Amino acid sequence: MAGSGTAHLRGGQQVLAVENLTVEFGGGRWRKPVQAVTGISFDIAEGETLGLVGESGCGKSTTGRAILQLQKKVAGRIEFEGVDLDHASRRETRQMRRHMQTVFQDARSSFNPRRSIARSLEEPLKVWGVADKAERGRLLAAALRGVGINEHTNLDRRPSQFSGGQCQRLSIARALLMEPRLIICDEVVSALDVSIQAQIINLLLDLRASRGLSLLFISHDLAVVKNVSDRVAVMYMGKLCEIAPADDLYAQAAHPYTNVLLDAVPEPDPNIVPRVSEARESGNQMVSLREPPSGCRFRLRCPAAQRVCAELEPQVREVNAGHFVACHFPTHRTSDAPKVEASPHSRASDSVVRTPVLER
Repeated sequence: MAGSGTAHLRGGQQVLAVENLTVEFGGGRWRKPVQAVTGISFDIAEGETLGLVGESGCGKSTTGRAILQLQKKVAGRIEFEGVDLDHASRRETRQMRRHMQTVFQDARSSFNPRRSIARSLEEPLKVWGVADKAERGRLLAAALRGVGINEHTNLDRRPSQFSGGQCQRLSIARALLMEPRLIICDEVVSALDVSIQAQIINLLLDLRASRGLSLLFISHDLAVVKNVSDRVAVMYMGKLCEIAPADDLYAQAAHPYTNVLLDAVPEPDPNIVPRVSEARESGNQMVSLREPPSGCRFRLRCPAAQRVCAELEPQVREVNAGHFVACHFPTHRTSDAPKVEASPHSRASDSVVRTPVLER
């Protein structure tokens, strides 16, 4: 895995196109920078949801922040609706910000602690001159009802007076108020209980269907990602290792690391002995992003690694129709492997099942 390449980009004008994105932290005269994201590429079509999964620290959130230009990139190209953000004027960039919204992982810290929720939610509407005061009040009330919060008793409260899950829903309401064309959801349901998860996911699915909304859904919950995503991309140590339609990836994962993630999902049967792969057993090896391994970054944990894996970085290539993997020796899951019981075509309230938390 840990490969490079753009063979999986579909061409044409997409809502979002990211090519060879690289983001680094730190560095200086005596220290090498941390390679948080290194040469990843993907695109998102109108009305499509791309799920981005991987273990903690692999660069998922950094990728989202770089797309929004909240984090400076070192190299690469980010194009939104045909406009290269590097060459856009300040006016064009400001106009596009309205149509690119995000829901941050730490929702409470994204609100001003001194302002009421009403002021925080109304501010972007004022900045963009959306409607008059009465109409803005109606929009706020409708947004809060849409995420399951009582507008009559909560508008004057401050962020510290809400639970973590409520702050997450308020953050979603704020993003939806601007009627965006792309929302980057960073662990958008991680702080919510199962019933509220279903409400939020159903809300996002309805908005996607009615408005042609595109989503970049960042999460570590494999069942939720499969449930909401049209395609799924897997990251490891700042690299993209596999990208495929959700059903195809979960049924026939071709990269060893993807298989590791799927093997971590337990069967809901106490009599079944958990299956532990060789890659999971060797997962205690420490690898630094300041000095990542040569070739494939996963080779130190991969049971199929050979000499070529240390000498050459794998390039993204197609192994099935629409299924791309960056691995010298792609594999396929066997029929006795654990399955993630969730369908991307079913309603969330019927199929959301909690899976083990992969991030610690």
